[in-house]
This record gives sequence, structure tokens and C-alpha cells, in this order.
Amino acid sequence: MYDPKSKKAEEFIDHDEVMASLKFAEENKHNEKLLREILERAKLRKGLPHREATALLECEIDEINEEILKLAGQIKRDFYGNRIVMFAPLYLSNYCVNGCLYCPYHLKNKHIKRKKLSQEEIKNEVIALMDMGHKRLAIEAGEDPVNNPIEYILESIKTIYSVKHKNGEIRRVNVNIAATTVENYKKLKEAGIGTYILFQETYHKESYERLHPTGPKHNYAYHTEAMDRAMEGGIDDVGLGVLFGLELYRYEFAALLMHAEHLEAAFGVGPHTISMPRVKRADDIDPDVFDNGISDELFAKICALIRISVPYTGMIISTRESQAVRERLLALGVSQISGASRTSVGGYSEEERPHDTEQFDVSDTRTLDEVVGWLVKLGYIPSFCTACYREGRTGDRFMKLLKSNQIQNCCHPNALMTLKEYTEDYASPETKAIADKLILDETKNVPNENVRRIVLDNLKKIESGARDFRF
Repeated sequence: MYDPKSKKAEEFIDHDEVMASLKFAEENKHNEKLLREILERAKLRKGLPHREATALLECEIDEINEEILKLAGQIKRDFYGNRIVMFAPLYLSNYCVNGCLYCPYHLKNKHIKRKKLSQEEIKNEVIALMDMGHKRLAIEAGEDPVNNPIEYILESIKTIYSVKHKNGEIRRVNVNIAATTVENYKKLKEAGIGTYILFQETYHKESYERLHPTGPKHNYAYHTEAMDRAMEGGIDDVGLGVLFGLELYRYEFAALLMHAEHLEAAFGVGPHTISMPRVKRADDIDPDVFDNGISDELFAKICALIRISVPYTGMIISTRESQAVRERLLALGVSQISGASRTSVGGYSEEERPHDTEQFDVSDTRTLDEVVGWLVKLGYIPSFCTACYREGRTGDRFMKLLKSNQIQNCCHPNALMTLKEYTEDYASPETKAIADKLILDETKNVPNENVRRIVLDNLKKIESGARDFRF
């Protein structure tokens, strides 16, 4: 029985409700009157329930589909402006006891090089990331209670935060590790993590169990209920995501929105982020075997509809996708991207990009400076800001500010100041020139005169060597 407030996975992701939503969508994909009514409700910027969003996904009316893309871009600008948050993944270990069929870290892969970073190696990786200009990391590790216990993760977080190098420091560590206990989530919260991220991979229970034949990840309910335990452990910023291409996209789309609705219903705050990875080639993994791949065109529509349906969430697209795909999705709702990512354990310390421990092939291999320059030329503000997390504006406090548009008074100025730090410390001459011009132009868009005066004063102080100003 479907119940969004239930703490049981098979009740808040109810299979019959998903199938009923897909049936509703199929029956109404040519119902222009209903689809336009749904689109009008979407324009209120309060989100859409999963069943209505799924109907728009099935829509085959070109004019309405064009309006969906246009609305998504407008909603993204309304809530997030032209800021794009920058981050990088940091792979700590590829030891894993699971048998996931889509991941090269699976236990049966005997030829991939297994590696676990020591704390000294983590410091070297962090310094390499700092030398690029990164301030925000997402740490990744395979599930292995012997090689990667929670104590190792906690020690690694402490090490990352401890490193100070020139003008660099990591100001926010997000964590993407396997589902764990409430007690362990409490420990992660105490360690000062930002967002806890866990991809569902697929919400289709039968497919999930087939794709995870062995290991603790095989337990569908335990994995799907992880965000509830994280919330109960005090982590109020959580990030959802499915791996598009494993299962039929319609099912995943509806269930993903149901999960977001569940968090809102059960905890009063929806997901802080939603990620949109697609299955990619890696080591012994061939994405074509799953036979559920989606075109770039369809991927763009899914992105737009997630933005419309969950307007307040941060949307993430990684370097799995090409520059061209990322550029299109930025205009349709994406608000966070990774840059200069290496998906191998210890990859940042090596001059040449290593491939022997990669989790997936990287499509966008540009340097961080190239990505920053590209964003600036497109009119975006690359933001290295971590202020909300450090000022306690998380969970429902962040969402209240976002929904009231008050967050613009913090995020826009903070983005400009952190970009100025980047241009002073890390940017190439070309990137510095165009980014500094953008910063100066954007200060004119700070609505509060007093805030604008403080920003201009802080920008001068940053030029003189001061760092870490924030609202």
C-alpha cells in the first residue's frame, strides 16, 4: 500500500503506485487539456507530484515539450540564479565486497588494481586538488567493512579538513559511501560532513536484486531506507540519484520523485541534491549490455522535468557527460558540476590521468581552469562557496531561505567572492581577465545596497591577500 510517510521502502516506493502512474501517463500523453493544466500548476514553482510529472514525461506534443524546457530553465534561474557550484570527487578506496553488475569495483573483478589511500596519500591528493582551486569534495569508497570501515572514513575526513596549503583549504566534504547505521550517520555528522549522497541505482526491486546479486548491497530495503536513517542520525542534507540506463527510465523517474516526496512527507525537507548519472563504460563494464540507454534528447527532458518537479533541489551532473551534454543541461536545471575529475584511487597525484583504478570513463577531461573559463564565457558564475553549510543553513533552514528567495542575498555575493579567490590564486591570465570582468559586472546585480558595498570592499581585500569572507 502506497504511503509517502511510511518508513518502509516498499510502501513509500510502492511498485503498484509506480505502475499506476505509468499507466496514467500512457493514457494521457495526448490529452492536451490535462497536460496544459499540469504545466500551469508547474508554473507556480511549488513542484509537481510524481504522477503528473510522469504524464509530462510521456507527452508527445512538441509545443508542450518546448514549454517544459523553457520553464525548467526559468525555474532554475529563479531559485539558483546563474551560479554553478563546483566540486570534485575524491576516491579513497576501490576495495568492495559487493557484486554490482554495472561497477568495475565488484568483488569478482580479479584484474583491476585494488588500492586504498593512506592518510599521507590523502593529504597529497587534497593538495593536488587545492592547487587546482577546489574547495568542495565528495569522497567515494567501495563497501568493505575490513578495508574501508567507518573509522577509516572518519579519519580520512579529519585528514582532509586538516590540510592547509598556501591559500587553499577544503571547506566542505560531502560523503558518498554505502548505506550504514543510524549510529554511523551520527558519527559522520559529528565529523562535519556536508551532504550524504547515495545513489539508488534502480528503484525497481526485482531489477535491483538482480543487479546486486551478492554482498550487503543486495538488501533492497536496507539500501532504499538509508536516507531515513541518515536523517535520524542528524544529517539533514541528503542527495538522491539513480543510474539511468540500468532499468526503464519511466519507472526510475516516477520512483525518484516518490523518494523525494517521501523525504518531504516524513522529515519536512526534500533532497538537498539529485544526481543524474548515466551508465558508462569502465574496465570490464559494457553499458550496452543493459539495453536501457537513453538518448541525449530524452536525458535533457528528464533533467528539465526533475527541475520542474523538485524546484528547490540542487541538481548535479558529473564529468561522466561530455562538454556538449553538460552545456545543454546547465540551461535546463543543473546547478552543480564537477570539474577536472579523476575517478581513480590516487589519480590527482599523478601527472598523467591513470585508468587502472577508474570507476567509470570520464567524458569531460578538461582542467578546472578550462571549465571555469567555459562557464564564465557562457555567463555563469562558477561558485566555490560553502557558506550555508558552515553557517548552519542546512536542511529545512536552507530550504526556507531558498523557497523565499532570501538565499539570493547570501549565495550570489558569496559566489562572487569565492570566484575572486579563485582568480587571484589559481586562474590562468585569460580566465582571470574574463572572470574578473564578470565579477565586477555581477556586483551591480546585488540588490541590497549595503551588501553590495560590503562585497566590493571584500573583493579589494581579497586582492590584497585576505580570504574566506562570507554572508
